[in-house]
Amino acid sequence: MKPISREVFRTYDIRGVVDRDFDEEWVERLGRACGQYFLENGSRTAVVGHDCRHSSPGYAKALTRGLNGTGVSVIIIGQVSTPAFYWAVTKQETHAGVMITASHNPSEYNGFKVWQGISTIHSDEIQDVFELMDKGEFPVGEGTVRHEDVLDKYVAELSGNVTLARPVKVVVDGGNGTGGLLTADALRKAGAEVVCLFCEPDGDFPNHHPDPVVEKNMVALQQAVLKEKADIGVGLDGDCDRIGVVTEKGELLFGDQLVAIYARDILKAFPGASIIGEVKCSHLMYDDIRAHGGDAVMWKTGHSLIKARMREIGAKFAGEMSGHMFFADRYYGFDDATYAALRMVEILSKSDKPMSEQLNWPKTWSTPEIRVDCPESMKERVVGKAVKYFSSKFDAIDIDGVRAVFPDGWGLIRASNTQPVLVLRFEAETPERLDEIRSMFEEKLKTWIAEG
Repeated sequence: MKPISREVFRTYDIRGVVDRDFDEEWVERLGRACGQYFLENGSRTAVVGHDCRHSSPGYAKALTRGLNGTGVSVIIIGQVSTPAFYWAVTKQETHAGVMITASHNPSEYNGFKVWQGISTIHSDEIQDVFELMDKGEFPVGEGTVRHEDVLDKYVAELSGNVTLARPVKVVVDGGNGTGGLLTADALRKAGAEVVCLFCEPDGDFPNHHPDPVVEKNMVALQQAVLKEKADIGVGLDGDCDRIGVVTEKGELLFGDQLVAIYARDILKAFPGASIIGEVKCSHLMYDDIRAHGGDAVMWKTGHSLIKARMREIGAKFAGEMSGHMFFADRYYGFDDATYAALRMVEILSKSDKPMSEQLNWPKTWSTPEIRVDCPESMKERVVGKAVKYFSSKFDAIDIDGVRAVFPDGWGLIRASNTQPVLVLRFEAETPERLDEIRSMFEEKLKTWIAEG
């Protein structure tokens, strides 16, 4: 069995490299740890689903053996998107489950998202699972197994949740992940005309990396939207919990732009509602939410952290730069790119403006997310130095890394929760000022990384 390393137990999931960090014996032991965790929290039945990675079906069987060995019964739902798994746990009212996926990571990765109670566990709860797995003193029992197909019911519910005011033509780029075909199916059932691109699941992700907020991954979608004269393009990540959107002009919209578009629509029904963004989002997004009567809330990056904050304050909607969109109006509050696609197409169908004209923000200059390699063992130490430095010299927000705020822009540095990288983003009123802010951060960062 592979060693049990704390490093793969991350802030809101368990993630690593196949055959380096995990093998099936390791996964079976994880299943026993999860079984113990579920039983200690009052759950005797768990849902197990998996993505289309080549290792995922074998891991699902190993995980099920481990869960059964502790006395936890398993409902196997097979190859599904992560949101379909969330939906199944919610509908089954099992309050427990494990989704086997590494989301948008490259094909050599895999991972596990653990649901207990009302959502996926994170932070200290994931470390609790590590401690149980490391200790290895598991309860013994004999759980049962049954199989259930959930996708037809899932698609029917989602497509019936929206109403299109007029026909909309959509190109769906599934990124060869688990969500392309079901998202296309849901959009068609809702009344949209759909053109599929890379919708067949393939764990090698042969056409492009399945991360829909990185423009180089969306080139084929941009070209297809223009060729097909489509109203909108939708890109999905590997497990379909993140969305990217391309306008009819072939322009890729950032996640914070999508948040603002969704928020405007939701605030019509819920004036004054709390809308959550994360620390990488533009100040223009927060201004836009307030301008449309919403309570704009900045929070930490991370799907589990965002969902927890939504429940704490009763927010109706939240979104991240990475394309996670969380609807608590007309839906269950979890991130679902299939549902987000349906809601965006519904918004577009009700508007007399094309996708490219949905926002009228003032012009600023900004970077996408900039990822700087940094060993796992150094990430928090480097970010700690950044927090100390920028908080002592500038107005700063330190809820997740540090966001230094200037009169004419801002800069951010934080540690990724899923990869050995630091994440930076910058925005300013002029390109010259953007370069100045970015240079300030990057010069300091080089020194801190060199210091170790």
